[in-house]
Amino acid sequence: MMWSTWVRLLTLLLLVAAGGCRKSAPPSPPPSQKVEPPKLVVSKDSPLLYTYVEAKGAFATTDKAEDVPQNARRLVRVVDPAKAANDRQDPTKVYAVDLSELLASGKAEARPLSREAFETGALAQLPPGESSPMAGPHGPPLPEDLPAGIDAGALGPLGPPVVIVYGTPWCGACKAAKKYLAGKHIPYAYKDIESDPAAARELQAKAARMGVPTDRVPILDVRGRLLLGFDRARLDAMLGDAT
Repeated sequence: MMWSTWVRLLTLLLLVAAGGCRKSAPPSPPPSQKVEPPKLVVSKDSPLLYTYVEAKGAFATTDKAEDVPQNARRLVRVVDPAKAANDRQDPTKVYAVDLSELLASGKAEARPLSREAFETGALAQLPPGESSPMAGPHGPPLPEDLPAGIDAGALGPLGPPVVIVYGTPWCGACKAAKKYLAGKHIPYAYKDIESDPAAARELQAKAARMGVPTDRVPILDVRGRLLLGFDRARLDAMLGDAT
């Protein structure tokens, strides 16, 4: 056999050996699947705890469904005290039910919501506080002007905003909310939904995610919860230890 033939044969064997030692690519991981929380049907005869919103915006819990006020029954959180929190498939969700339906029919399906969506929806069912509608009378009289510079976004040295005030220039309740926050030294940002299309879209997206309307101003975003209209007591309850 000619020398060149041996060289070609040896080269071919080396290439085959090299190919056989190449590490194969790991298999692709299976696509992640979103696990939906299971449906929950509750009975009024079950030993449940009911969490509802009070008129001033604070949340209370009772073990008697009939104790929940009429105007707070549309969205009530239900908890089975016999079930540990770590038994839930999705600990970020809470179960909420229309308590009027539960009391009327004896059973109702509780739907999973984020805690923020539950609290926003529970507050939204209450009668309006010191809010101003988008059409018609423009709310309470305008308060005195804010001190110079107080409406400058995050309020400088006080830190990032705790509250975002979505409002309009003509809204007296919007101005009252800003003055109230400034007086309590709560950092806030103000966004004009009439002159700033991005702010309007931002508010619409938040409201759609929470399942609440945007038919009045101001709408306050308090740590991810939305408060429709300005109400001092409800705002204080939502702020908690930030006040």
